[in-house]
Order: sequence, then C-alpha cells, then structure tokens
Amino acid sequence: MTWLLVSGDFTPLGGMDAANYALARYLAGRGPVHLVTHRAWADLCGTGVTVERVPRPLGAHMLGAPLLDLAGRRAWARRRAADARAVVNGGNCRVDHAIVWVHYLHAAYRAEVNGSPLARARHAFVRRRDLAAERDAITAASLVVCNSLRTRDDVLRAYEVEPDRVKVVYYGIDAARFGLVSAEQRRRAKTALGCDPDRPLVGFVGALGDRRKGFDTLFEAWRRSCARPSWDADLLVVGAGSELEAWRQRAADVGLDGRVRFAGFRDDVPAVIAGLDGFVHPARYEAYGLSPHEALCRGVPTLVSASAGVAERYPSTLAELLIADPDDVDHLCERLTLWRSRLDAWQSLAADASHAMRARSWGAMAAEIAALAEAA
Repeated sequence: MTWLLVSGDFTPLGGMDAANYALARYLAGRGPVHLVTHRAWADLCGTGVTVERVPRPLGAHMLGAPLLDLAGRRAWARRRAADARAVVNGGNCRVDHAIVWVHYLHAAYRAEVNGSPLARARHAFVRRRDLAAERDAITAASLVVCNSLRTRDDVLRAYEVEPDRVKVVYYGIDAARFGLVSAEQRRRAKTALGCDPDRPLVGFVGALGDRRKGFDTLFEAWRRSCARPSWDADLLVVGAGSELEAWRQRAADVGLDGRVRFAGFRDDVPAVIAGLDGFVHPARYEAYGLSPHEALCRGVPTLVSASAGVAERYPSTLAELLIADPDDVDHLCERLTLWRSRLDAWQSLAADASHAMRARSWGAMAAEIAALAEAA
C-alpha cells in the first residue's frame, strides 16, 4: 500500500509532531511513504520514504497552511489509487476520502488573543479559514481518527459525521526516552538545570502566546502559595511565545523572580522532566496533552485538567490530581497543597501508573491507525 501523509512537521520533539513522526516511521516499513510537510526529521529521509518540503514563509502558519494544502492535494491527485491511503491532520489538506487525524479541534475552543487590533484581526481571519478547512476535511473523510474520547465527542457535536466513522486511538510513548526516574537521577537532573537539588521542583511546559494552557491560573496559584512561609517548592516554566517577557516581568514585579524560573523553549524535554517532583497542566482546552503524558511516564506526579484527553487514562489512584476547573485558582492551590503534603506517596503512585503508560508504544498506536486506514 502507498501512503501519503500531510502534516506541518514530522519530528520527535513533542505534541502532534511526535505522533506524526511515529506514524511515518512505522508506515515506512509497510510500503512507499510520501510526506508533504514543512519540516521532516533527517532519519525519515531514506529508503521507502520521499519528502516533499513545502515553504512556510516567515515561519507563519497563516502563510504556510495554504501552500501545504495545495501541495498535499496535488500529491494526492498524482498518487490516488485503490491501494493508496492519505492521512492528513485535521483540515490541513482537503482531499476526498482521506483519513483525517484530529490532534486539535478548532471548533472545540476559541483562544483569547491579546495584542494589537491587527494581531487580533489576523487571528480571527486564520480561525475562520481553519474552521472552514476543518469542516470540509472531516465531513468528506472516509475515517476520522481522534486522540481521545473527549476529541471524538467534540467532533460529533461540531460536525455532521456518522459516529461509526469516528474512532479513538490514544497516543503512545518512546519508553526509552521517557523512562522512570530514580531519586538520584532526579537530583542530578535538577543540578544540571541549575536548580537546588534539595528543593521540590514543579514544571510547566507549554506555549505562552495565549491562555489555553492555563499558565495565568498557575501563576496566580503559585503567587498565593509562595505567600505562605511553609511553601518550599520552585516552579520551572518551559515554553516560548509572545507573552514570555511579560510573564517574566510580572514575576519580578510580585517578587517571584526567585521562585519562578522561565527557561524559554527547550528541545530536551525528557531531561527537563527528569528533574521534576511535580508537573502542572491546567489547560482550558486540551484534546489530549502529550506533555503531562510524558511527565507521568517519567513517574512525576502530574496535575492535569480533568477535561484533557489524557485524563481519560489516569488510574483512580491519581484522581485527586485532576483539576476540576482550570479557571479556579483556589482549587488549584488546594491541589498543589495536596501534592506537597503527600509528595512521597504521590511519587510512588505515579511510578505505578508510569509502567502502564509506558507499555503502550508509538508503534502500537501507529499499528492501530494503519489497520483502521487499510479497512476504511
């Protein structure tokens, strides 16, 4: 079978890019694979895989998305046959009878964007375009693959599509990169990060360009927690975005510059997570949530929004770490206090959950998608 995969990026660095990368690697062993993409990891370029690189002018989704859509449709027109399958991400390429893999549903969440009137107008234009493309792709798909039950429910609420064409396939993990961390490994990782190995360290990973990941809620909860003399944990924030410098200034203004460290973008997330005693992800919308998944795989007690797709995979033993309302600062303060008061116990329970999470590989995920696609 010939495969056409259309995605913005095929890299192992995280999020949907890592999932697409894993699927491409798996399919390369099953037949010819053609990637249409802005960026592909070097090890994908080889026997059985061809890469058609598409420009992304100025690194902007607004400019690159139409070019990716056009290149994908042209590639499908050249390859479409009975033994060919096209897998596209959401509405990034509108071709009939494709397998549409939904990592993020635009119809499920409307982000609040700060900035100039021009920036807000640009965001509104891109959202309208993405919603139209998403609707066209999903309603014309032969199969819709969702990364969680939450995403499946959102698709069925937003669009007219037969329920039996919408399937759920959970993400996998690279168990070698995200293995369980020992206490000594954690101390060494903290030192490598420039943090005090004798103080509890909490991590947040996410873009700081809008409020979807809920960092504003975490920041205020952290400020209130640090006002208590007994609070001895520090916060490490990993992520870039248009609001990064503003958050750095806010931390300094309220006296948190010694308790909150902004590390910016990092491509060594496994090493960062290795140094954490806790992980917080109070996202307002999260179709799945690969970063909390990765943290839990490393045995880190992870507080995550109950509405996030990854929360569906939490064992009952970790239910108290779920965040009921990502806008409720008081609730998050309570969850943080609960985490700190039973840190050793939570680490033991997270280690138990880690074994189950790491048992599902990226290959297992890709095999499920391939089987569904072949049957579609």
